[in-house]
Amino acid sequence: MTTPQPETGFPLPSLEELQAAARVVSLPMRVTFRGVLRRELMLFEGPAGWAEFSPFLEYDDAEAASWLGAAIEAGWHGFPAPLRTSVPVNATVPAVGPEDVPAVLARYDRPRTVKVKVAEAGQTADEDVLRVAAVRDVLPDAALRVDANGGWDPDTAVGVLARLAPFGLQYAEQPAPDIAGLRRVRQELRRRGLAVPVAADESVRKESDPLLVARQDAADLIVVKVQPLGGVRRALKIVAEAGLPAVVSSALDSSVGISAGVALAAALPDLPYACGLGTVALMDGDVVRDRLVPVDGSLPVRAAAADPELLGRYRAAPDREAWWAGRLSRTYRCLATPQR
Repeated sequence: MTTPQPETGFPLPSLEELQAAARVVSLPMRVTFRGVLRRELMLFEGPAGWAEFSPFLEYDDAEAASWLGAAIEAGWHGFPAPLRTSVPVNATVPAVGPEDVPAVLARYDRPRTVKVKVAEAGQTADEDVLRVAAVRDVLPDAALRVDANGGWDPDTAVGVLARLAPFGLQYAEQPAPDIAGLRRVRQELRRRGLAVPVAADESVRKESDPLLVARQDAADLIVVKVQPLGGVRRALKIVAEAGLPAVVSSALDSSVGISAGVALAAALPDLPYACGLGTVALMDGDVVRDRLVPVDGSLPVRAAAADPELLGRYRAAPDREAWWAGRLSRTYRCLATPQR
């Protein structure tokens, strides 16, 4: 072990230990999600269990460092004790056409909450409305939430959310790209009497100060993800300090990564919303035999261990393994060097 990493205080395993424990896989998707048809990720088998390191390919090394810190927590230090044995989760509908919505929802076992992706590049507000309407047609009693991933400007966000409000939205996730925009959207929705709460996602996990969105009164709730925030314990600290309700979500993880999200949800003192941890259902492959997919709208709280045969089946090509090995070395240096 080396010196403690700055964010958690946990001692870091050596780079050589991480390299020896690393496996790289490429998992096929059932539908395009974030433009991804295959999800590449790195896994480690550490002394405390399996861990996932899967920042998206476009993320730079400094941003990926938090993701590596989360993997080290999972694989080398384990998680806090759970307060519950299962967590409720939502189904996720990508930016598909309305005709494809029933098939996407059929992959989930009796979902009670659905998150619908909106504001996809190249699509229109009309397409968003039709997609949400199709979900409501299939599941008339489900709680609905939409996720724009910061894809609207504030004026567009208010206009589209005014059209979606009659569907009874539970909340709108990241309807504008930054904290100032979220605050404008939230204020204008209130002024118009539209009961659509605003949730912050990117404005929590991509900000240097994840508490700024709460201090700026820019959101009604926050979305927290284990890997981008640097681990379960750091995410718990952020939720406690923000003083806002929290939704635990995933970053298109394998079952190994999802198990870390489940550990966070299980350790939160309050869990008022269903979690966005059902995305394994969108994958056509996994590294775990007993996949963490929702049953009756919930996931069990348990560890997930990668299966050797599946690791071999989905092993990434040699050039991609080399790319991830280089990323691991660079990201490790970012994590091990205190920020000044």
